[in-house]
Amino acid sequence: MTTAPVPTRPTRNRGNRRGEILAAAARLFAARGFHGVSIEDIGAAVGVSGPALYRHFSGKDALLSEMLLDVSSRLRESAAAVVTSHPDPQETLDALLNVQITFALEQPALITVHDRELGNVPEPERRQIRRLQRLYVEEWVTVLAELHPGCPAARLRAATHAVFGLLNSTPHSAGELGAGDMRPLLHAMARAAIAAAVSAR
Repeated sequence: MTTAPVPTRPTRNRGNRRGEILAAAARLFAARGFHGVSIEDIGAAVGVSGPALYRHFSGKDALLSEMLLDVSSRLRESAAAVVTSHPDPQETLDALLNVQITFALEQPALITVHDRELGNVPEPERRQIRRLQRLYVEEWVTVLAELHPGCPAARLRAATHAVFGLLNSTPHSAGELGAGDMRPLLHAMARAAIAAAVSAR
């Protein structure tokens, strides 16, 4: 073994390549729609031939499924980690809001793809996505129930979905303001929406 190895160019691992493909596909699906994008288009966006993508995904359906399963799983895992690591429910709610706001500001293409293309995901994977999303919502409902014990769970669940709708409007609302301005604005609006939802009778 030499003490001064010749520097080598870093190799791209398979996980990074899959991530690049998923990110490129999300951008293309958001811009043109699922049916307006071919495997060749996605390959061109990451610098490989279309057929080479089949080494990573069996087809567009599988790619879309993994894209939406991955983001649903990551959101749910992030929420579970927040709930277990923050004993104070007010702090927990703020941390949950930060998770969703970060997603909304950083992944607008995924929001658009989910809203428009979930129906193109095969049924078994669609059920998994829906299940993960329900679990994510219930993490929020659990925290809100601690803060508002007299409020029915159905109302808290409806408020949570409404807050998601507000925060996930960023593909349309974040054009003029930068993330530094949007983040506190979204946080304040979400807090106000929750307060209004639980107080209205």
